[in-house]
Amino acid sequence: MANLIRSAKSCSDWTLNDLDAYHIELHSQNHLTFFGVQALPLPQVDPELINTSAARDMVQDCNAELIHLLDLAMNHRAGEPAVNDFMVELFKRLGYVRRNRIARTRRENLALLICGEHRDAEIDVCLLDRSRNEILLLVQEDKWVEDSDEGANAEAQLVAKAIAAFTENNKNREAIGLDPLTEKVMPGIMMVGTAPTFFKIPVTEQLVYHVRHGTYPPQSMLVIYCCPPLARSHSEGMRPLDNRQPILSCFEAFKPIVGI
Repeated sequence: MANLIRSAKSCSDWTLNDLDAYHIELHSQNHLTFFGVQALPLPQVDPELINTSAARDMVQDCNAELIHLLDLAMNHRAGEPAVNDFMVELFKRLGYVRRNRIARTRRENLALLICGEHRDAEIDVCLLDRSRNEILLLVQEDKWVEDSDEGANAEAQLVAKAIAAFTENNKNREAIGLDPLTEKVMPGIMMVGTAPTFFKIPVTEQLVYHVRHGTYPPQSMLVIYCCPPLARSHSEGMRPLDNRQPILSCFEAFKPIVGI
């Protein structure tokens, strides 16, 4: 793997080959082990979201709006922003967004130094702590889900953007007189329609150094991920109720990992 070609490229162009080139491994984990719980918690949402399937049957307007966005996100013809819009509204309903924590779409102007050259990173959705100007969570949509040859690229893109977010967070820490972090587990979510896969991405200063210089790290970095335990197909996402509750429970269990 040390002989693999490493080149300066945008984070959105990363593939599994780039993960191999920087000694980054993906490892699937059981959801209970991943979240560190004996059983998934009940989601802290309006019960209507768990018990009512269709937007037309919702009593609360805000719940109907979320399910309408869910339906749009399940429709590939609606385009990528539909998934982003759904995630922002979902974060609000789940309590991820509160006071200083805001959800942003299309977070741009992140730069990552790769092989000695600056390349851009644009995050589809992120959770941002405005009090510390810190990116807490990244969301990456799998935009290549219909292309079997490119289907795994979303994982690599998410990892690349986590490295860029770690670098940005450290830059912002130094700007207010704090020491940069030497390592941090960056939480991430990959979305296929409305079906999430949850990630824990441990980024270190050493990894940032090797990406910056285009060199092969002697130590591997293990990225852990898990899929929710679904009653139905992953492709059906959160539309059926027997998928919706375990997915929402996983979002609830993810909060301590995100730090909220």
